[in-house]
Amino acid sequence: MRERLQGLRGPQRLRARGGVAGQGHRPETAPLTVRAVLVDFYGTLAHAVEWGPTYEATLALKGFSLPAEVVARWTAEAFDGVEHVEHSRSRDHYVAWERERLREMVRECGVGDDDAVQLVDDLHANSKTWTMAAYPEAPAVLDGLRAAGVRVVVCSNWDWDLDRAVDAAGLSDRVDALVTSAQAGARKPHPRIYRCALEVAGVPPAHVLFAGDSWRPDVEGPLAVGMRAVHVAREERHDDEPPLPPGAHRVRDLRGLLELL
Repeated sequence: MRERLQGLRGPQRLRARGGVAGQGHRPETAPLTVRAVLVDFYGTLAHAVEWGPTYEATLALKGFSLPAEVVARWTAEAFDGVEHVEHSRSRDHYVAWERERLREMVRECGVGDDDAVQLVDDLHANSKTWTMAAYPEAPAVLDGLRAAGVRVVVCSNWDWDLDRAVDAAGLSDRVDALVTSAQAGARKPHPRIYRCALEVAGVPPAHVLFAGDSWRPDVEGPLAVGMRAVHVAREERHDDEPPLPPGAHRVRDLRGLLELL
């Protein structure tokens, strides 16, 4: 399993390296030493400055609409928590699955076979077109974690090429390894992806913080496998903040992680 995960550069793609905006919730008992931080990518470390044309806009150019119920069935988020090992055997297998989902989506929009091939090509290409930027505090926080001897592993529901997105955000040299759902064979909050990330980190879950902005993938899922969770609830992105369960913390940006070490 390890060889199919995106570690850092090198023959085995894994390299061992040996002021808070909001207050975190701390458990009553003293926490164990933090030896690794697993961190979500999109919405936590980085955001898109610009996206390519949306699915709706791409279909509209051909005279088709995209109903909300179709979006709910076929976009990537609809598969959160799903194990898809058979589609993660290689990059080619995964891309074929992405394209098949798009084919099913456009068919439900009434697109005939004559238009489907080109539309799928356009939709797939547009979904990989973006400009990424790290959140302002992310580089310094990642550097601070690693300076404290904490391994940093990005764990994200993303396509096969998470390394491309992390590079685009300028964060590649500030993390120790990458684990993407496409290669792990499951999307958060399925436990498989967390087990993969913990294996890459080489640290037991009791000594790991998982930080992310999404509730089920980044809080409930990590807690279920024995990690502590940090809900990164940026003020500009979060209106609803569920009560924190035991073992969870909440911070307003990534600087809060440094207080939890």
